[in-house]
Amino acid sequence: MRLVRPLLVVVLLLASSSSAWADATLFIGTSTTPSNRAARGFAFGAGLLVIGFEFEYSDSREDETEGAPSLRTGMGNVLVQSPIAVFGMQPYFTTGAGVYRERLGDLSDTSFGANTGGGAKIRLLGPLRARVDYRVFTLRGDPLFSTVHRVYVGANLKF
Repeated sequence: MRLVRPLLVVVLLLASSSSAWADATLFIGTSTTPSNRAARGFAFGAGLLVIGFEFEYSDSREDETEGAPSLRTGMGNVLVQSPIAVFGMQPYFTTGAGVYRERLGDLSDTSFGANTGGGAKIRLLGPLRARVDYRVFTLRGDPLFSTVHRVYVGANLKF
């Protein structure tokens, strides 16, 4: 009898669990610190219901005339999102950490950083969704700009 209850609980949990999801995003946007310049990148994620995990790579080119450094980031993120789409949109909040490399002319800095943000995945057609995202990056070490803002739109494929 002592083994029946825990076994029954495990069976019920497995039977009621939702299937896992995964998605991939290609994006283009703008980094607004200290001036607007193109940002592009990709993200791969997986999750279960409300919690998801994601790896994201982003690259913003430098603009020496504006004194804006290039910024490459590789971040691991945790997403908290609505389990279902509401009016075709699935809002989410994300936070994470990783590494960055900032470069302007002969100056460069590589260190750790963190990011916080949010957005929405918007259903388009079948597994294809649009993704709109806003992030604030906090860079450690000795960057030229310790806080960087980025906005992007991307094509997201859910599988």
